[in-house]
This record gives sequence, structure tokens and C-alpha cells, in this order.
Amino acid sequence: MSVKAAHVSCNRVPLAWWERAGVWGAAFAALFGLLALPAQAGLNIQHWITPQGARVLFVESRDLPMLDISVDFAAGTAYDAPGKYGVASLTRQVMSLGAGPWNERQVAERLADVGAVLSGNIDADRAGFQLRTLSSPAEREQALGVLAAVLQKPHFAQAVIEREKARSIASLKQARTQPDVIGAEAFQIAIYGEHPYAAASRVSEAGLAGLRRADLIEFHRRHYRAQNLSIAILGDIGRAEAEAIAERLARGLPPGAAPAAIPPVMVNPVGRQQVLPHHATQSHLFLGLPGLKREDPDYFPLLVGNYILGGGGFDSRLMQEIRQKRGLAYSTYSYFSPMAELGPFQIGLQTKRESTDEALRVARATLQGFIEQGPSEAELAQAKNNMIGGFPLRLDSNKKIMGFLSVIGFYRLPLDWLETYPQQVAAVSREDIVRAFRQRVPLAAVQTVIVGGQADGTAGK
Repeated sequence: MSVKAAHVSCNRVPLAWWERAGVWGAAFAALFGLLALPAQAGLNIQHWITPQGARVLFVESRDLPMLDISVDFAAGTAYDAPGKYGVASLTRQVMSLGAGPWNERQVAERLADVGAVLSGNIDADRAGFQLRTLSSPAEREQALGVLAAVLQKPHFAQAVIEREKARSIASLKQARTQPDVIGAEAFQIAIYGEHPYAAASRVSEAGLAGLRRADLIEFHRRHYRAQNLSIAILGDIGRAEAEAIAERLARGLPPGAAPAAIPPVMVNPVGRQQVLPHHATQSHLFLGLPGLKREDPDYFPLLVGNYILGGGGFDSRLMQEIRQKRGLAYSTYSYFSPMAELGPFQIGLQTKRESTDEALRVARATLQGFIEQGPSEAELAQAKNNMIGGFPLRLDSNKKIMGFLSVIGFYRLPLDWLETYPQQVAAVSREDIVRAFRQRVPLAAVQTVIVGGQADGTAGK
């Protein structure tokens, strides 16, 4: 049965705009989307490597006649070469707009005919696609044929590339009038300098305009390889069918090893403050530094500590000091965004221009107090109860499971990561948090970006 209801959903925005939407928070958001999942009870994760070298995680689920597939490559924005900023995003963007024997319109029609949805994602570490389709053989086969073609034989039609470049340039131009985008980009450059994790903030209109079809073809050849592929499969099929699907997706990809890993991040020990003038009525404040890797011995102390500092909503220290006691901002937050290398630790808020100096002082004082003294035992107990109690008793959606599988597979995390999460959180002590924050969040190294200060360099009005 045909269902004319689905579509291709791939972002068509430049890297800097994606960053505003969460390139740096994407991995973090993916992780915390998983925190709504229960322990691994009943979730039988199977794992293998295809003959081509692709890594596969598979969960059989017969509850719905659906199949979900996620494919991820180490092909994110950090793999943009200097002088080619934006090529990773544009490559992934154009891959689904014509592939194999089908043009852009035909790709969309073939998916719609079987009620399938193809979407795309990109952040600093990874780029990929997600396919949702009915699991019945005819519908599944047609949808899988499109996904295989998109991965293996994208057209990179010149007319499509020029159109998408023009759209990206227009979006970039508009986005960079917004104070939050201006601040986010300046903040990434402030904490990462010349490191590839700042590549998304270095995309320019001229750079996008200068990208050629050959650049996209070469990026695809170098990065969209089987040995650089992680596949997550969930749905109404068995192991043999999952193996056949994984091998089909990997078989036609360019040969060769995965690209070199992203280089380590070096933390600048000297923090600086930038004030970027803007006509907005509110100042946008960004404070932070590179802080956390995916596989990090301080992962859980920093995670639990940050919940108390600024990640726990109205219960957090920052919210209490900045909003509740002083009314300096409607909202404030802090988060760690774990990446393959050190992802950012960030504090953010918006405040009236005339309150900028005071809000900044309070934010820094709150952070300093937390680094020096850590949480109280009552704060720690409440954080643990909330974080552990936030796990539901059962898996409530395939989408959440797929988020879990894709993160575990791409970052090569232990298959029991979710099962051991409550025990890891429960084991964190006040001393663990104090030690981790003192070592990993030195106040002297915190970079500060303010958008909305005066042109003479002062922070407030």
C-alpha cells in the first residue's frame, strides 16, 4: 500500500546557522535525550562488524511494523579543510538531492510512495542520515534502495550545488545579524582557536561561493567509506535481515581506511573577554572552555556537578543566584557537550544591557564558589535522585532507542553504558565533583564573549 505522506528532511542551512541550532549541543542533546530511557532491561543490543569494516548495532523490536536505520560517518564540520570551510555540511546536504538512477524529485517521490522518511544530521564529529520505513518487504526494499543510493552514488548535480550554495549563503547572511549567532560563533573561536572544532564558525559567504563540485566529490570519497561508517538498526526484522541490510549499505562505499582522528584539544590557560557591539536591547553572555570528552574518567563527576551548577533548571545554583535572588535574567544555564575530543563547557544567559556587568560578576562568582567549595550534601542528594529518578520504567519510543544506539555505536561506548548509568551517578561523591571541577574548569582559563556591549569595549550600557 502506498502512502503519499513522507518526505526527505535534510537541513539546508550553513554551518554557522546549524551551530546556532546546536552543533555544539547536538552530542549533548543526543545524550540527554537518552537519559529518559530506562536501564537496559529488555534491550538486547547485538553488535558486529561487516566484511567491509562498518560497525553495526542492532535491536530487534516486533512491537510495530517499522524499521529505523541510522548511519553515521566521521565526516562532521571538524573535517573541513582550511580554505574549504562548509564543505562537510554542503556535501551531506546535497547527497540526498539526487542519487543513483533518480533525480531529486524522484528520490522524494520514491520515499513518499512507501511512506518512508529520510532525514539528515551533522555536528562537529559526525554526519549521517536516518531512515524510517515500514518493515514489510516491498516498502522496506524501496526505501533501502534510496538510502543505499544516497550513500554510495550521489549525483552532486552542478545546478543543485549552486542552488544550495545560494540558500546557505542567504541563511548565513541573515543568521549573522542575530546576537545569539554572533556570540556563539565568537565563543567557539575563543575556546578552540585554530582547532578544527571551530571550523563551523569560520564558514564565510565567499568560502561557500568558492566551493566546487570537485570539492564535494573528494570529501565524499575520503570520508563516506565503510571503515568510517557506524550503522544502528532497530525494528521488525531478524538478525539475518539486519546483517544483509548493513552489508548492502556498506558494500558500495568507496574503499580505504577511515580519515585520521580529530587532533586533541589544547586548553588555553589564559582566559580573555571579548565585547562585540550590537544594537540588541539585551546583552548575550557566553562563558566557558573546552571541558569533556565522550570517554572521560571525569564524565560522571562533571555531569552530576553541572546538574547542580546550571543544568538542573530552577534548582541550579546559577538560576538561584542570577534569576531568583537578583532578577538579572529570565533564564540561565550551563552544560557540558561531550565530543570525541574535549567538547565545550558553557554558561549562557541574556540580560538587560545595563545589567551586563553585574550579571557577569554573579555568573563568575557562582562558578568560582562551586569550583572552590563544590555542592552541599543536600544538593548532591537531590541531583542524584532527580537524575536517576528521571529514568522511565520502560522504553517509550523507537526514536529514543535509536538515539541511544547511534551514540553508542559512533563513539564506541560500552554496550552496557545505559545499564550502568544509575550506578555511575549514584557513585559520584562531593569530593569527586570538587576534584573534577578544579582540574577541568579552571576559572583563569574561562573565555568570555559578550554581545551587546558598547563599542568602546565596556560590557554594559
